[in-house]
Amino acid sequence: MSWPVSAADLQALGQAMVANSAGALTAAHVAYDELSLSAPLPRIVDALTFLRDHPDYRFEVMIDLTAVDYPEREKRFEVVYHLLSMSKNLRVRVKLVTDEDTPVPTATPAYPCANWYEREAFDMYGVFFEGHPDLRRILTDYGFHGHPLRKDFPMSGYVELRYDDELKRVVYEPIKMTEWRNWDFLSPWEGAERGFAALPGDEKAEPKA
Repeated sequence: MSWPVSAADLQALGQAMVANSAGALTAAHVAYDELSLSAPLPRIVDALTFLRDHPDYRFEVMIDLTAVDYPEREKRFEVVYHLLSMSKNLRVRVKLVTDEDTPVPTATPAYPCANWYEREAFDMYGVFFEGHPDLRRILTDYGFHGHPLRKDFPMSGYVELRYDDELKRVVYEPIKMTEWRNWDFLSPWEGAERGFAALPGDEKAEPKA
């Protein structure tokens, strides 16, 4: 089987993966022409190792690992693993759910490249990865407060930094600016009334006679 694959074939492939995984995978569904698999949090390393080593699948490469924040859910985070099979020319997405306090087993035993991906997910979302060899921030400063990609993180952050000429160093201070959130959700690519895009300044134009 090679790309492109029909939705029906992907669904059949996903069901076979679930059936052969001995409980490491629990569900499969197709969305946006991609196969997504669900894994229970304690079995994620088993699931990834199964997908990597099974001769019918051979997902040798982890393309990416990230998280998605759904603050309205009891388990607000989805951790998402994107895998690629070079030999089978297939891609798959593996998901699990967790909350702010429950750590996720690190995927580094199955894919060493997950090291920095998990550090990024920890930095941006605050997801903890149990057994990670070096779980520290990777994009923000070590003194940074909060996790910027959480939906409840303020757009302006919590602190600001500046260079203090007297101390001769960079200092952190509580942010003093007022946060203004006046979003314009009208996309010029989607168009406005009469099928034309609304551009800044159009409201000042005089109507044509």
